[in-house]
Amino acid sequence: MTGTVTDVQVRELTALTDLEAVYQLFDAIWRPDPHNPPVTTELLRALSKAGNYVSGAYDGTELVGACVGFFGAPSERTLHSHVAGVSHQARSRNVGFALKLHQRDWALQRGLSAIEWTFDPLIRRNAYFNLVKLGARPVQYLTNFYGQMRDEINGNDQSDRLLVRWQIDEPVGGIEPSAASIALDRGSDGRPVRTEPATTGAVAIAVPADVEALRTTDFAAAQEWRLAVREALGGLLAAGARVTGFDRAGWYVVEREGVA
Repeated sequence: MTGTVTDVQVRELTALTDLEAVYQLFDAIWRPDPHNPPVTTELLRALSKAGNYVSGAYDGTELVGACVGFFGAPSERTLHSHVAGVSHQARSRNVGFALKLHQRDWALQRGLSAIEWTFDPLIRRNAYFNLVKLGARPVQYLTNFYGQMRDEINGNDQSDRLLVRWQIDEPVGGIEPSAASIALDRGSDGRPVRTEPATTGAVAIAVPADVEALRTTDFAAAQEWRLAVREALGGLLAAGARVTGFDRAGWYVVEREGVA
């Protein structure tokens, strides 16, 4: 199965040499602790042999992106997309979008109706990509889900994640939400500021402009953001609210209808 978006070619991978290339690509992207890699070649081999999803995006003969998923419960209807990555050189070329469309087609051909995955709610570009460009919807806030991941991207930060569900039997894409009263703002110093939103209607929750850079320049501020978003967004989702979208300027919009 192949699929093309812009100038990359995406295909399913099963050969051992291709799976080793995926391992090497992820190692170059995350630069993890050698004892805690995102995947191993042996695991990829087992997953692909068992009929799960491993794909690669190629620029000519160069592997520039990859995505790995396995069947989730109920296994006949859902795919859990465990990890996806794009090389630094191939960013801003729609490689991630190409991988997700290929994954969607692969899942639809097997009779699945949804794909789920997790992402860091503080990473603004990923929130916009997942919620607006693809149209996935958050279903659960997971506190420190993976524990300490010990890689160059996550550093010593706690691994809070949003679990999202992408209904692939529906059209691709979401919409940027309308205005909402602010529950979590950005201060003039770039740190989070809790505010009192209106008592009814949608609320907006800000995230930092670039939390990955902030972790290296001001880790204390990055931790403030982690805890503030956990409290605001995680608290609302736990109470039954739902995220209806993400504004390009870096705001989650959350509908509180029916939430006490």
